[in-house]
Amino acid sequence: MSEVCTKCGLPKDLCVCETIAKEEQQITIKLVKRKFGKLSTIIEGITDKNINIKDVMKKLKSKLACGGTVKEGNIELQGKHSQKAKECLIGYGFSPSAIKVKEEI
Repeated sequence: MSEVCTKCGLPKDLCVCETIAKEEQQITIKLVKRKFGKLSTIIEGITDKNINIKDVMKKLKSKLACGGTVKEGNIELQGKHSQKAKECLIGYGFSPSAIKVKEEI
């Protein structure tokens, strides 16, 4: 017998909890100037417990070929990757209308 999700009651193969969680997120992507004039991309708002933020960070680092970390619930990527990060997040199933990009530094 297959395992059953405790939230939605569906079998783990058909569970939609993560998909629903991704669609409900309000994500903000912004650029921040760091030491020595270096730019950093901050992704805020991925807070649901159904989404593993470290997995999202690893996928973004791999796709964007940059360094990064998770600090205080935010993903920090080295470099200017705001538009590319938005495209990647949309590809991972996040809603395009829920992602806001702030370009000003």
